[in-house]
Amino acid sequence: MSGPLRAARSSAQIASDSGDDTAIRTPSTRGVVLATLATTAVVVVLGLLTGTAVILLGLLVFLPAFAAALCSPRQTAMVSAWVILVVIEPVVLQPGERIVDRVILAVFAVGFGTLAVYGARVRITREGALVRLRSTAAAMQRQILRPLPLLTDDVLVDGVYEPLQEDKLVGGDIYDVVATPWGTRILIGDVQGKGLAAIGMAIDVVGAFREAAHREPTVTALVDALEAAVVRHNDYAGQRGEPERFVTALALGVDAGTDTQVVGCGHIPPYLLHEGAVTVVGEGDEHVPLGLASLVDAPRTVAWFPFPAGSTLLLCTDGLTEARSREGDFYPLEARLGGRVDITAGRLIASLVDDVRDFTAGVQQDDLAVLAVRRAPHRAP
Repeated sequence: MSGPLRAARSSAQIASDSGDDTAIRTPSTRGVVLATLATTAVVVVLGLLTGTAVILLGLLVFLPAFAAALCSPRQTAMVSAWVILVVIEPVVLQPGERIVDRVILAVFAVGFGTLAVYGARVRITREGALVRLRSTAAAMQRQILRPLPLLTDDVLVDGVYEPLQEDKLVGGDIYDVVATPWGTRILIGDVQGKGLAAIGMAIDVVGAFREAAHREPTVTALVDALEAAVVRHNDYAGQRGEPERFVTALALGVDAGTDTQVVGCGHIPPYLLHEGAVTVVGEGDEHVPLGLASLVDAPRTVAWFPFPAGSTLLLCTDGLTEARSREGDFYPLEARLGGRVDITAGRLIASLVDDVRDFTAGVQQDDLAVLAVRRAPHRAP
């Protein structure tokens, strides 16, 4: 990865058709042919050497079952046909002793081959449906998350978003940046759960943020509007019999002043990178996640911290802080930021993403959302 990341990225491979073999990754036909021939050769040679050809040929009957788990229906049918030919050939051309065993074996070969082709078709159909659903979810998410970088009078925001996008579908990480009459409002959050239900909550939260950011003059009032949006969404979800969800979030207000406001809602606090030092800001002032405010008596409050010109704030979700190495160690974010203080926002993001991939040996365990907020030179209020 090189240079600033120009858009929020998705790691999913979008299928272009409606569920045929091309939508699912399968082995190459050449590889399937070579593997089938090699397996057959091993079985035949062992049968000739040991004098148990009928018994060992019986092992080939199960070969289509392995093909059904990995290959396309066409490839599975090819393997099944080959196995049937190999098993039936002695019955037709070499009748003799143990002919009954050979006939039974041939019948099983035909039966298992037919079932294997059917099983491959069922698997491809299900995987195709999953790919289409995942593609729909990814497309919806790309519509609600604005491309990066984003520039306002107060900050330059660069970053990356990479959903996990495996069998759990895309996740609920969200972010947004809005220029308002009261300065720049920044949101980063993580919706509980994954899939289309989580994206539905994400759409409501981001929509509420974009509308309230222009209406509410304070960050605490903005967060209260987000809380109300989450509660309304949960009310509608409860009417449909769906589980309620909460959202961890961080809302910031950056204006022409030297200090910046932050309201934490159960989210990872930001890291301030300035003059060779890394500082956690707003720590200790976190409140409960959005959707759970009714469980506590204390209202949400705003924390203030200095955000000097030329410094950078790093915002992230737990996909970064909870990334694990093969040994099970968590990614040491604060320590890794120490050597990346005085670089541009784009280079910081690219360097961190490359580093966490090396740390996890390329295995992504959760959605990854990281924002680098670069403070512009101070302007007159």
